[in-house]
Amino acid sequence: MTSFSLPIAFLMNLTPMEFFKHGGYIMWPLIVLSFVIVTVVIERVIFTIREASMRDRESVEKMLERIESGDFDGAISIGKKSKDFIARILVYTLTHKDTSMANAFARASNQEFQRYNQGMPTIDTIVTAAPYVGLLGTVTGMMATFAALGEGTDIAANSGAITGGVGEALIATACGLAIAIFGLFPFNYMNAKLAQAKHDVSDASNALELIMSKQGESSAV
Repeated sequence: MTSFSLPIAFLMNLTPMEFFKHGGYIMWPLIVLSFVIVTVVIERVIFTIREASMRDRESVEKMLERIESGDFDGAISIGKKSKDFIARILVYTLTHKDTSMANAFARASNQEFQRYNQGMPTIDTIVTAAPYVGLLGTVTGMMATFAALGEGTDIAANSGAITGGVGEALIATACGLAIAIFGLFPFNYMNAKLAQAKHDVSDASNALELIMSKQGESSAV
């Protein structure tokens, strides 16, 4: 029984088990989808909150100041003490600056973006697929209804099968939509956080590029 289905079961005056039974076989994949999306969303929310709490913009600014003054070891020392993801990118970049600073920065940035993007394709897939799974339940429920109608002219005798098919159609659709709605809001929220992370990385990249270009001009003079 999915947690999204409990309010719907209450509105239909059904117990959770009765609700699940009336939903038909399509409720099994919907339960799997609901458990997966709840697990991933909780993990991503915890990750987002933890990353926000570890942001240390002051240390990043101090690192850039040390880099501007040519004290790369000092910048690395500050970065290693910080849990900020921008600081980690700068530390990796500075420790590999002898090979290719641009490539080192890009590689470290991609690793951080991968951490932010983890689980997002799963949420996206479930948000997209859940309504279709519910629609499949609608189709099978209506097929059962039409089959009951075609068995004879005695509507009263087949009323249980008819209402059962309609109930299966409505329940499956409602559960599929509930799962999709539940996943949509955190998905958009975490996409916004990913976009903010990309903006912060781009800002750090531009600052680092500007500092290094100034140092190059100074050494040339």
